[in-house]
Amino acid sequence: MEATGRSPFRDNRAALDVKLTDQESGRLSRLCMTRKRKLLVAGVAVALLITVWLVLARNCPSAGIALTQRARHLHRLKNRTAFPQPADFDSRVTLDALLQPGDDTNRWSTDHAARIQGQVIDVAYARAEATNCYSPCRRDIHILIANRGGAAKNEHVVLEVTPNLRAWAESQGIDWSEQTLQAQLVGHWCEFEGWLYFDVGHAEESENTTPRNPENWRATAWELHPITKITVIK
Repeated sequence: MEATGRSPFRDNRAALDVKLTDQESGRLSRLCMTRKRKLLVAGVAVALLITVWLVLARNCPSAGIALTQRARHLHRLKNRTAFPQPADFDSRVTLDALLQPGDDTNRWSTDHAARIQGQVIDVAYARAEATNCYSPCRRDIHILIANRGGAAKNEHVVLEVTPNLRAWAESQGIDWSEQTLQAQLVGHWCEFEGWLYFDVGHAEESENTTPRNPENWRATAWELHPITKITVIK
């Protein structure tokens, strides 16, 4: 046999190395394709979620975003646009009455409206919430009132201007923006009208329903929500 200077075993190893490299390349290719498909599916899902959110943010229904009938009902109460008529007002509701200690969960009715006076302590935007489809452009405005300046947080009552009523006010040439309400109301004694609403989500942060809780930042979970009229008295 003529010596060629090359080992047949070396050629076999080289072929085997090439074969293994092809197999690895195939696995890597399939892995890359799988990852690309997953990224594509994730991207499409995110795009759909963003699209749905933008549609809801621009055309948020009165029920907001809610998975249960009870939640939808509560959201509709918050987003009421009908103005209370004289027969709707509960004359028993005053700031002092709202501040009365004791479990007040069933003290008032969301079927009624109220007219209350108090000193405005602060005005600030609330966080984005399901009621307003989590839109940063559709946030309620909190107005905190008390019977005197310097009152502790657990003596504050919360009133809320909603996006729907803010839009109505704008259509009437009335500015209920956060900045304007801060400038016009804070430090003043004012009268407010609006629908009564028990905000169950804040019951555990309210003095009347969770007394002596150091985290309480309000006197009661009852609010005027939405506010339908604001009058500066002095």
